[in-house]
Amino acid sequence: MADDTGQQEDRRIGAAQGRDSEKDMIIKNKLRDGSIKLYEIEKELAPIDAIRIRREYIEDETDTRLDNIGIFSIDIERVVKRNCENMIGTVQVPVGVAGPIRINGGYAQGSYWLPLATTEGALVASVNRGCSAITKAGGADVRVLHDGMTRAPVFATESVAHASEVCDWVKAHRADLKTLAESTTSHGKLTDLVTFVAGTSVYVRLEFDTKDAMGMNMVTIASAKVAELIAQSTGARLIALSGNMCTDKKPAAINAIMGRGRSVVAGIALTHEQVSTILKTDARALVEVNYRKNLLGSARAGALGFNAHATNVVAAMFIACGQDAAHAIDGSTCITTVDLTETGVYVAVTLPSLPVGTVGGGTSVETQAECLRLLGVAGGGTPPGTNAKKLAEIIGAGVLAGELSLLGALAAQHLARAHQQLGRG
Repeated sequence: MADDTGQQEDRRIGAAQGRDSEKDMIIKNKLRDGSIKLYEIEKELAPIDAIRIRREYIEDETDTRLDNIGIFSIDIERVVKRNCENMIGTVQVPVGVAGPIRINGGYAQGSYWLPLATTEGALVASVNRGCSAITKAGGADVRVLHDGMTRAPVFATESVAHASEVCDWVKAHRADLKTLAESTTSHGKLTDLVTFVAGTSVYVRLEFDTKDAMGMNMVTIASAKVAELIAQSTGARLIALSGNMCTDKKPAAINAIMGRGRSVVAGIALTHEQVSTILKTDARALVEVNYRKNLLGSARAGALGFNAHATNVVAAMFIACGQDAAHAIDGSTCITTVDLTETGVYVAVTLPSLPVGTVGGGTSVETQAECLRLLGVAGGGTPPGTNAKKLAEIIGAGVLAGELSLLGALAAQHLARAHQQLGRG
């Protein structure tokens, strides 16, 4: 028990004790003369001490104090093995909460407080206002429309005729490829397989149901087996396990059209009175701002998304909840619509690509796991996959709240004033 307490205190203060001990100096000298690499320190020391020595070495090399990076509360035993190499500490991002927000989803049902990790002043306040509007209007309707994580190997063929033959072989052996892919995982299921040709290049876009995992590791391993069999059987050369038709961590029309991860739609009906009292504007102004800004403005700019700031909310929730932060870019393909109704407006967001999970990756880091528990989605769901879908619906509702609030601020000409008041400047 004493050892556990000591380790906790050690990591909270950055393991400052023991600096420049004899063993420390030996390892630092080895780092300087190249006889040991930064990533090899864990072979000599426990992870907590390896992090401290690595940080102190970088401090000495750069003449930069890293005292605050060295203050953290997470247990790094697992983190250094699965989440971060050459670890020297952590960067703390403020986490605010917005809500409660009422959600009437297929999986998320009830009131939720949304954890938002951000350094952007006004964001949490803006989402909070949107949450208030949604809750007062009875709650957002949210549904997961599609679910599938993708990987798309690229093959080189000898000719366009050969490329066509490869596609035909893949289609004819779909069942065999499905069996092979699923032999690599106890959870993933191959749900779709589509081929694309560009000259002599063939892309095979594989889609998987990954249950509660975001699933990139799962589908990569399965796709490697599939790609190997395709190459052996057709004579096509496997060029890369990812041919960018997946498409991973880049805004892409294929994800906007076919979906990737969880595809979510969320909507809310607001009365004229609610638009007036909560958003301080009117229905026609909301419709026009959305039309001229989100739709026409985005089209004129050649944007792939048609929204006000959907990625803002996606990124803040991804960081708070242990998702791969680079996947927040998928939120940029969101389409926001505002329909004028007899009683007011119906505002909706369509997010075709939300690669989220509640197991694996950063979801087990203690601070992020707490945010997942706050939402009631930590770990695997019952049945498998329900927690990840629930998280996707909650994020979709959060995006709807953010869009509502910003559209309202723009329609009421309040945006600059709000940023001045809340320090975003």
